[in-house]
Amino acid sequence: MSVAGLRRAAHETVSGLPREFWWLWTSTLVNRLGAFVATFMALYLTMDRGYSASYAGLVAALHGLGGVISSLGAGVMTDRLGRRPTMLIAQSSTAVSVAVLGFMVHPAAIAAVAFVVGMASNASRPAVQAMMADIVRPEDRVRAFSLNYWAVNLGFAVSSAGAGFIAEYSYLAGFMVEAAMTLFCAVLVFLKVPESRPQKAPAAVGGKLPAEPDVRLSTVLRDGRFMSVVGLSFVVALIFQQGYVGLPVAMGTDGLSSSDFGTAIAVNGVMIVALQIPVGRFIQHRDPRRLLIVSSLLAGYGFALTAFAGSVAVYALTICVWTIGEIINAPVQSNLVVRLSPAHGRGRYQGMYTLSWSAAALVAPLMSGLVIDHYGAKWLWGMCGVLGTVAALGYWMLMRGLSPEQKVTGVVVATAAEAEPDAAPGAPQGVVEQAV
Repeated sequence: MSVAGLRRAAHETVSGLPREFWWLWTSTLVNRLGAFVATFMALYLTMDRGYSASYAGLVAALHGLGGVISSLGAGVMTDRLGRRPTMLIAQSSTAVSVAVLGFMVHPAAIAAVAFVVGMASNASRPAVQAMMADIVRPEDRVRAFSLNYWAVNLGFAVSSAGAGFIAEYSYLAGFMVEAAMTLFCAVLVFLKVPESRPQKAPAAVGGKLPAEPDVRLSTVLRDGRFMSVVGLSFVVALIFQQGYVGLPVAMGTDGLSSSDFGTAIAVNGVMIVALQIPVGRFIQHRDPRRLLIVSSLLAGYGFALTAFAGSVAVYALTICVWTIGEIINAPVQSNLVVRLSPAHGRGRYQGMYTLSWSAAALVAPLMSGLVIDHYGAKWLWGMCGVLGTVAALGYWMLMRGLSPEQKVTGVVVATAAEAEPDAAPGAPQGVVEQAV
């Protein structure tokens, strides 16, 4: 591609998105650049503090449990308090708790604060996802979610390398750096990101438009189609989690070192950083059902191919397969969640969706450990192939009745000029969202 072609592609990728999105995107990037605790917690506890691997696993599980618990609570806060206040509370709490964690010495204190860190750090996710859905036009959401996912992985790739050097100097310095950068994110949101929560549309005069019903957690749980998406998301997340819990164990049993695993898994980050934006542009207007089916099969059978791997090169090739599935799945599934969520209940819906990934992060280590110990790694990779097939069939059945024109359940989107004069005011970016 020529230089002019690259410039045109870059312009098409970033053009048309609101300024508020880019401030939110910047906050996400900075937040991931400062990631330290989740990446180096096990090394910190075993190498710096001298605790056992089992204790490190317990702390990691408590950190994940905190994220599971906060997912639903943060979703409710996002709808009741607003997106911006929820992010400010979550990021400020994360900064304080991470800083405190760096000074904890007693095992019980470390475990308790790690649980709080897990709750706080996960609480901003429903608010961020809901705000992106609020401020970005429906036709641009896949592209916006792709850009956000790219920022997450770019920040993680840079922070992993940088945090490794910081850890050699001082683990405490790593905690302080993460706390400072998370606090900076909160300041950035406070100064640059306005509230985007859509106002609930009242009943129209003359009964032409009924008032929007209240959305509660029970409403989300009764939404069969959406909860099916949550279940399928859990299955897919369970597969992808094996790249970080099952894969290193399997490579170790093949006689490969931790540096070999680091080299192989680095392919995942490099591919996402290199391909997420161009692939996001390619899939933006394509059939989401086919994309979700293909991504599920790539994920499942990408890991299934690991059963035939025995060298770093072959492991890296299998990682390439399931990484392509990850690149496709992340933005398309995020957009599907928005399509199925009423505007005034996006926080609760996003909270439930976040819960599926947090729960998978808890279950995946247990699943991989039990299967590898009792049956061997090849059975784990075979299970991943089965799970990928189940997810693909699930998406095929789920989306048969969801036409491209159908936006979100019970919601239509109209420009402010097309809306009724008594439509709900205050919707972001000139968009009024009403229930029908």
